[in-house]
Amino acid sequence: MTKAYGAYAADKPLEPLTITRRATGHHDVKIEIAYCGVCHSDLHTVRSEWAGTLYPCVPGHEIVGRVTEVGHHVSKFKVGDLVGVGCMVDSCRECDDCKEGLENYCEHMVGTYNGPTQDAPGHTLGGYSQQIVVDENYVLKIKHSADQLAAVAPLLCAGITTYSPLRHWNVGPGKKVGVVGIGGLGHMGIKLAHAMGAYVVAFTTSESKKAEAHKLGADEVVVSKDPEQMAKHTKSFDFILNTVAASHNLDIFTALLKRDGTMTLVGVPADPHQSPNVSILIGKRAAIAGSMIGGIAETQEMLDFCAEHNIVADIELIKAEQINEAYERMLKGDVKYRFVIDSSTL
Repeated sequence: MTKAYGAYAADKPLEPLTITRRATGHHDVKIEIAYCGVCHSDLHTVRSEWAGTLYPCVPGHEIVGRVTEVGHHVSKFKVGDLVGVGCMVDSCRECDDCKEGLENYCEHMVGTYNGPTQDAPGHTLGGYSQQIVVDENYVLKIKHSADQLAAVAPLLCAGITTYSPLRHWNVGPGKKVGVVGIGGLGHMGIKLAHAMGAYVVAFTTSESKKAEAHKLGADEVVVSKDPEQMAKHTKSFDFILNTVAASHNLDIFTALLKRDGTMTLVGVPADPHQSPNVSILIGKRAAIAGSMIGGIAETQEMLDFCAEHNIVADIELIKAEQINEAYERMLKGDVKYRFVIDSSTL
C-alpha cells in the first residue's frame, strides 16, 4: 500500500489516500518518488475541467526519484539510479508515431494519470504518491546532481513541452525567438532558447516581470499591451513560442513573424482563441502551429541538455498538505514558477 494525495470527485479537495501499485514485472522499474511537480494539467484534470476524469484521481506527471527495484529483464536501470517519469507510461508501440520515437502523438498513449490500465482501479494514478511502478521504456535517466532533484521535476513536463518545439523549429544561433508568457512553461522556454544560442525576446503583460525575464536569460522584454513596443518588432521573428493557456488575440504576435516564421502554441485554453487574421499568415507564408510534450528519446535528450547547461526550473517546494492552497495560488499566477511536492511529507 502506498500513501498518496488525490480527489474522489471534481468538487472535492485533494486529500490523503492509500493506493495500491502493481508488483514489479519483468520489464518494470519501481521508483521511490522524491519530488513531484505540480502542473496546471493536474488542476484541469482533478476538477474535471477537461472531459473524462476518472476517480479517485491522483495527479502528477513531473516525477523524480530513485530506483528501488527492477524486473528480471530490465537492462536500462539499476537500483539506486536517479530517474524521472513524465506525462506518459505506455503507448501502443506499433504505430508510425511510436516507431519514430514520437510516442506522445500515439492515439493510444497512456497518461501517467487518468489513463487506461489493467492495474486497480482501472486507470493510472500519478506522482502525488510515495512510489510508482513503470515500464523501463518510459523511464528517464537523470544526470543532474541529487541536490538539484526537486528543481529537475518540472523538466518532465514544462521542460519538454518547451524544448520540443524549440528543437523542431531549429532554434539556435542567429535566430530571433519570442517567448509569450513568463510562467511555468514560459520561464523554461526562455532558459532553453537562451542556452540554444538564440536571441530571446520575452513578452509579458506585466511591467513588473521585466527584470525577472532578463534574469532568466531574455535579451529583451516587451510589454505586449504597449502597441509602440510591439510595433518595433514587426516582421522580425523567426519563431515565437506562445505558452499562454488563456484565450487571446494571436494577431498581435503573428504580425511580428518574418516571412516563413512560425508561432507555436503549447497552451490549451478553456475557450478557443479569437479567429486569427489569415491575411497576416498568407502575406508572409507564416504559420500557427501546435506542439505537445515530446517522445521518450527527445525527453531524454532534453534532460541531458539541461544537465549539461545546468538548467533547472525555478520552484517553490511545498508539503503535500499544501496542495489545495497551491492550486488556488496557481490560478492567481502566484508562484515563481512551479510548485513541487516534497514526497517525504506524504
